[in-house]
Amino acid sequence: MNRSDALSIVKTYIKTPGLVNHMLSVEFAMRFYAEKLGQDVEMWGMAGLLHDYDWEIHPTLDQHPTAGIPFLREQGVSEEILHAILAHGVETGVARETLLDKGLYACDEITGLVTAVALVRPSKSLYDLAASSVKKKWKDRAFAAGVNREEVAQAADDFEVELWQHVDNVILAMRKIAPELGLEGNLSPTV
Repeated sequence: MNRSDALSIVKTYIKTPGLVNHMLSVEFAMRFYAEKLGQDVEMWGMAGLLHDYDWEIHPTLDQHPTAGIPFLREQGVSEEILHAILAHGVETGVARETLLDKGLYACDEITGLVTAVALVRPSKSLYDLAASSVKKKWKDRAFAAGVNREEVAQAADDFEVELWQHVDNVILAMRKIAPELGLEGNLSPTV
């Protein structure tokens, strides 16, 4: 399976644009880390892109992502990617063992918080967003209340990256696709 095939699966099974953008964000965060860590960029990207493909089919934590794995296996997705997808689920009982597993878990929820912070800025852009702005919103538990900050912090720690450096890395990764995510705002990429 290649990226085009994976993107086709995402667009077939996910109808909510925000969820597609989330999956793209996680894909690019994973690609960033794979390159930084000398890992297989395509494999890491594929794990990020496909990790929530079944959320609209199986929208409960007792089903997602477990119920979607057989289909991905039939499509030829590697067992290593499937394990990472299972390990990102909080109720699957699958341990996060590999760097890929830990990376996917660390990149998942943080992308939503980064997106939420970008959208409330006057610029509505990733281009002028820094970890310091995310840190200010982090302290406001009512903001993006669905983001479990303890899990995000623990995931970064397990991935062995300092939390605010991780946030900066994710912002840099997401900037690469800011227009596709609708997060250019009123700025140009040169900012």
